[in-house]
Amino acid sequence: MKPIIGIIPSLENESVRVHRDYTDSVRRAGGLPFILPYSTDDEDFNQMADQVDGLLLTGGGDIDPSLFGEDPLPGLGPITPERDHLEIRMIRLMLNRGSPIFAICRGCQILNVAAGGDMYQDLDSQLDGLLQHTQQAPRYHASHKIRVVKPSLLYQITGEESFKVNSFHHQAVKEPAPGFVVSARTADGVIEAIESRSHPFVLGVQWHPENMTATDALAHRLFQAFIEACRRKKGQRAARISGRSEN
Repeated sequence: MKPIIGIIPSLENESVRVHRDYTDSVRRAGGLPFILPYSTDDEDFNQMADQVDGLLLTGGGDIDPSLFGEDPLPGLGPITPERDHLEIRMIRLMLNRGSPIFAICRGCQILNVAAGGDMYQDLDSQLDGLLQHTQQAPRYHASHKIRVVKPSLLYQITGEESFKVNSFHHQAVKEPAPGFVVSARTADGVIEAIESRSHPFVLGVQWHPENMTATDALAHRLFQAFIEACRRKKGQRAARISGRSEN
């Protein structure tokens, strides 16, 4: 049985949507993507967290700065509070269960906020001397390098101390949440990846590997590692259920 990967869709004009690159990348790596519904019901949340083997957090719009104790700055873009709250609730449930999480771009930021960290609302107005973080190139094109921390989960997966990634963001993690560490940065110091120190697989990346998995081996390897962690989680849960039924 393939591991089931829960994906929270974006909410735009009362419509939910997920770019196909996310679902294709999950399937290409051996997982089965399931789009999660918007809900405020506790039972729904618990059942979703129980049924999925891992959570994929996708890119999208800006995050409400009140969630990390700040007022909005002029460079803040449109926010979707309903999405923020749904993602934070699911993240915390999955963290409590020790379930794998792979967080991409906005997903990396909301993961950090949900775990008690903060973020930059608008890099260009808050930092000087930046690289181009919103590239003027196709989404599959790797535009700038990142430096990977050794040892880290990201390094274990990629085996590389430096490689190029694509870039489409104006927000970023400022300081990692308690229990999280930085696993990659760009040359200008912007955080490009974070990971949990206390979970087997909770990884956030600031770039968009889902746009690159068809042609880039490292991007595909990230999804493979995530799906493999979800497969292990699925096996552990099945073993617990089997043990209870035998008793």
